[in-house]
Amino acid sequence: MKSDDEILEVVRQDLRLAELLWEVCEFDLTRGDHGEPVRLSSGQPLEGIAGDFTGGTFFLCGERRSTRPVLYASSEGQAGLIGRNLGEALEVMVGLPSWQDCVKFSGGGDLMIMQSAAEHLQRDELRDQPGIGAQRIELASALSLDLATVPVLLARLRDAVASTTPDFILTVEPDEEYESLFGEWLPSRNPSWG
Repeated sequence: MKSDDEILEVVRQDLRLAELLWEVCEFDLTRGDHGEPVRLSSGQPLEGIAGDFTGGTFFLCGERRSTRPVLYASSEGQAGLIGRNLGEALEVMVGLPSWQDCVKFSGGGDLMIMQSAAEHLQRDELRDQPGIGAQRIELASALSLDLATVPVLLARLRDAVASTTPDFILTVEPDEEYESLFGEWLPSRNPSWG
């Protein structure tokens, strides 16, 4: 797997790739500023590298090295790890573009509930974005990513979010902690999935 910096450089040098990342998983390298000063509970450094259309930010955590954990912070006050490195985080985001809803509708991080949410989301995505499969393959090939199955990606995502505590809890002054990415909602809360 490529280093975090190699992946970022490939995306910066290829406008088509940057556009695909935006279209498939709303990962935009021009939106790396979170807007408010935040820090990790462990005191490790944070580097904002990208954002999404909702105002959320993707951070690399820790001292600069070939790979670093990736933390996502929403604009609504939830945060958590989504991968042990940028390659793993992108594998989740590319292979499971509605990953945020999978953790939001997770019943507090229950893998079976996440699977149910993912099934509903997959149907919605295939209906609304019929070409997304080809885009995922193009991204995975260009970035040397593994397109694992949805159950594997969900397990990776759940394990990453669960490993946020204690060192990667995001705080904003004065020591106010962001909530977990795991939402308590169940898929039944969404009336369109009934």
